[in-house]
Amino acid sequence: MTQLKLYNTETREREPVIGHTVKMYTCGPTVYNFAHIGNFRTYVFEDLLRRTLKFFGMKVIQAMNLTDVEDKIIKASLKAKLPLHDFTAPYIRAFFEDLRTLNIEPVEFYPRATEFIPEMVQIIERLLELKVAYRVADGSIYYAISQFPSYGRLSHLRLEDLKEGASERESSDEYEKDNACDFVLWKSYDPKRDGEVFWETSLGKGRPGWHIECSAMAIKVLGETLDIHVGGVDNMFPHHENEIAQSEAFSGKLFARHWMHCEHLLVDHKKMSKSLGNFYTLRDLLQKGYTGAEVRYMLMHTHYRIQLNFTFEGLSGARHSLERLGDFIARLQAIDAKAKDRGEVGLLLNQAEKDFREALADDLNISVALAVLFELVRKINVLCDAQKLGKKEAEETLAFLRKLDEVLGFLPFETEEEIPAELEQLLVQREEARKSKNWKEADAARDKILAKGYLIEDTPTGARLKKKR
Repeated sequence: MTQLKLYNTETREREPVIGHTVKMYTCGPTVYNFAHIGNFRTYVFEDLLRRTLKFFGMKVIQAMNLTDVEDKIIKASLKAKLPLHDFTAPYIRAFFEDLRTLNIEPVEFYPRATEFIPEMVQIIERLLELKVAYRVADGSIYYAISQFPSYGRLSHLRLEDLKEGASERESSDEYEKDNACDFVLWKSYDPKRDGEVFWETSLGKGRPGWHIECSAMAIKVLGETLDIHVGGVDNMFPHHENEIAQSEAFSGKLFARHWMHCEHLLVDHKKMSKSLGNFYTLRDLLQKGYTGAEVRYMLMHTHYRIQLNFTFEGLSGARHSLERLGDFIARLQAIDAKAKDRGEVGLLLNQAEKDFREALADDLNISVALAVLFELVRKINVLCDAQKLGKKEAEETLAFLRKLDEVLGFLPFETEEEIPAELEQLLVQREEARKSKNWKEADAARDKILAKGYLIEDTPTGARLKKKR
C-alpha cells in the first residue's frame, strides 16, 4: 500500500506518517477581525491534510486554537469600549460560519486561550523553577533562550544571527530582558495598555504572552508530544520556535514529531494589504458573487509549500473548473437506465484511484491529484460520447467521485431538486418552437427560464434544466 509521506520543516525531508491515530495541532485565528483569504489558505490546507490522513485510514484527533487574548485584541476591544469576551464573540461566530462556507470539517477541539490561564501559569512556574525563565523589574516573566541549546532548529536560524527584537510579536516594551531575543511568558498588568484585561495568579496580576498560550492548550488537550503541528509559514519563527523551547523545557519531551507550514498567499503578486486595496476577507468574495466551493478550489489547487498568487482571473478559472465537474456529474446522473455497460470503466477507476492516492502520498501533491481527476473526466466523457457507458458504470463513477470528494470537499453534487412545473412547461414550449423554427417564441421561452435562475443544457437524451451555480 502507498505510504503517506509529508515534508517535515524541521528535518527538511519527506517523512512517513506512522501510526493509526494522529494527534494534530493546527494554528487557528486571532479573533480581533474577520479572517482574510491568506488565513483561509492555511485553514483549507489544514483541512486537506486532515481529510488526507483519514483517506489513508488514520484516525485524527485535532485541536485548532482560538487566540482570544493578545495585544491586538486588547487594543481593539479598548477602542470599541467592549469587554474582551463581548468584543471577540462576533468574530468567533463569523469564523465558524466561514469554515462552513468553505466546507472545512469541524475538528475535535477548539480551545480558547482565555480558558487555559491556569495551565499557562503552571508551565511558567515550572520554567521559573528550572531557571529557564526569569522575572524583570516590573514583574513580567521572560524565557531565556540561551538556556535552550537547540533554539533555532525549526527555522534553521542561528541565535547569534537573530536581530534584536525579532522574537517579539507583542508590545515593543523591552523592560530589562537579559537577551534582546528572549520572549515574554507573562506580562505584568499595565492599566493603560491592558484596561480591564488581567488575571490574579500566583505569578502576579497580569496576562499571558502570546507564545505560551499555544503550548498550554496543545499540551492540555493533546498531550506533551504531538504527532503533527501545522501553521502558516509566518508562524515558524518566532512563534513555533518559542513553542518548542518552552514546551520541551517544561516536559522534558519532544514537543512535535512533525512540523508543516503553508506558504504565503499573494494578491496580484503583491503582499495583501489594506493600503494597497488588495485585502479580501471571504465575505468580500461572497459579496462579489463567488461561492465557498470556488474559493476553496482556488485556495487548495496550488501545492501548500508554493506561494499562491490570488487573482480574480484565477477565481474565475476555479468557477470554470467546477462547472466542468458539475456538468460531468450531471451527465452521469442522466445516463439512461437502458444503456448497457461495456466493462471499460472499472480499469479507469482503479487506475485513477491509484494515481490520486500516490499524488496525495507525495506530500499532498494536490496539483497532480486534480490532474488525475480531470483526466478521468476526459476519458469517461469519451465513453459517453461513444455511448459506451451504462447506468451501472455511471453509478460506480459517481460513487468514486464521492470518495474523492471526501478529500477534496468541493465537487458540485447537486441535491435532487424538483424543477418548477412552469419552467418544465416553458422548456417544452421552447423545444416545440425550435422544431417549428419559431425562433422568436423559442428565444422568449429561453429568456423566461434564464430569468428564473435556470440554465438549459442540451444532452444526448434531450434538453434539460439545471439551477445556475
